[in-house]
Amino acid sequence: MLRKLLEKPLVIPGVYDALGARIARRAGFEAMFQTGYGTSASLLGMPDYGFVGAAETVDNARRICRAAGVPVIVDADTGYGNALSVWKITKELGDAGAAGMFLEDQRWPKRCGHMKGKEVIPQEEYTEKLGAALDARQDEDFVVVARTDARATEGLDAAIERSRQNLKTGADAVFIEAPGSLEEMERIGREIKAPLVANMIEGGATPVSPAERLADMGFGIILYPLSALYASAFAMAGVLDELKRSGGTSGCADRLVTFDQFNEMVGLDEFRDMEEKFSAKRKN
Repeated sequence: MLRKLLEKPLVIPGVYDALGARIARRAGFEAMFQTGYGTSASLLGMPDYGFVGAAETVDNARRICRAAGVPVIVDADTGYGNALSVWKITKELGDAGAAGMFLEDQRWPKRCGHMKGKEVIPQEEYTEKLGAALDARQDEDFVVVARTDARATEGLDAAIERSRQNLKTGADAVFIEAPGSLEEMERIGREIKAPLVANMIEGGATPVSPAERLADMGFGIILYPLSALYASAFAMAGVLDELKRSGGTSGCADRLVTFDQFNEMVGLDEFRDMEEKFSAKRKN
């Protein structure tokens, strides 16, 4: 199903918990991305700085995939170890219901791709890890996206060459993280004829551009991984500031969903219907 969706340019939002997955589904998105940055922030209250491990990523994926109802691509960071670790987490993500994964070539402990201080492993080592992911997938529809952070450490030429090698290894799509300009993005689109990821982070290193323009450049996976996280944090901070300042929330009521609206978001009516059905069976 995911491969079919990726035959055309697709805008994919990032989610970091089951509630966000339900809201994204309600908005009509055809696929979602489990953000590692958001997972670290929501589970630990910590930055995307190598604090999240394999177990936390898989556990979060299981909850998100159950709630999403559409294909979910999971940020698997570096795979949390060597090629055997990648093999293991790829199988676990498939069992959790994921439709694909991102695998990056940073040296552990990794950090957000738009932060300073990144290092990448040798291409030969990454090729082993990518090969393990491709070998471990149990469903031919499972999509493996090869990400390189070499733009920041070795330059764009090296990042493009790594991406070409990753395609030869068998990656379904490639992702050069954090190009610094539209000119660099246009070059990536010209020189790599394969499914490409555009990572749109508000305030990040790469200019945020409309989906239509990115598609014209050659990008097919147009990712907004942190928009929902930043919007949620902004709203929460505003409401809590108002509560602390005034002792109530009347001054920000227009920024809150209602009790009934929220219950609709989490599917309360579905469960009421199920409850009535089971109750009727018991009575009969």
